[in-house]
Amino acid sequence: MATTEPRWLDDGQQKTWRAYMAASQLLSDHIDRQLQRDAGMPHTYYSLLVWLSESPERRMRMTDLAERSKITRSRLSHAVGRLEHNGWVRREDCPTDRRGQMAVLTEEGFAALAAAAPGHVEAVRCALFDRLSDEQVCQLGEIMRTVAEGLAPYGGADLPWRR
Repeated sequence: MATTEPRWLDDGQQKTWRAYMAASQLLSDHIDRQLQRDAGMPHTYYSLLVWLSESPERRMRMTDLAERSKITRSRLSHAVGRLEHNGWVRREDCPTDRRGQMAVLTEEGFAALAAAAPGHVEAVRCALFDRLSDEQVCQLGEIMRTVAEGLAPYGGADLPWRR
């Protein structure tokens, strides 16, 4: 049986890959530390509160919330449990599917999100957008959408929220 040679990265691709990895890890750590320090929550929890705040009646099916957040259902269940413990989210039975549950943002959760948002947006601006030109921001958006669309094909069974 013939073996196929791996498609190795060329020097430019390797530099770009390493720069991406360094930047994404540093940015993720920076944002997470800022939210932990200033709001007492990790970035994942903040993101869940944002998704719920932007949903009609501040509620969303748990399966939809997992998909929007790009996390596993198990990780979402754990996170929502912690948010429930804080009084920021409550679970309700889904009115259209007896097996489903809804995550609902409470008034306390909305207040926690509102208090955390100014520091979070400032951290994002300082760490990312203030360093880029308007053209680079557009390019970065296009690049990230292309990558995300390529990694989330329709019907993909191995996507995080389907696990």
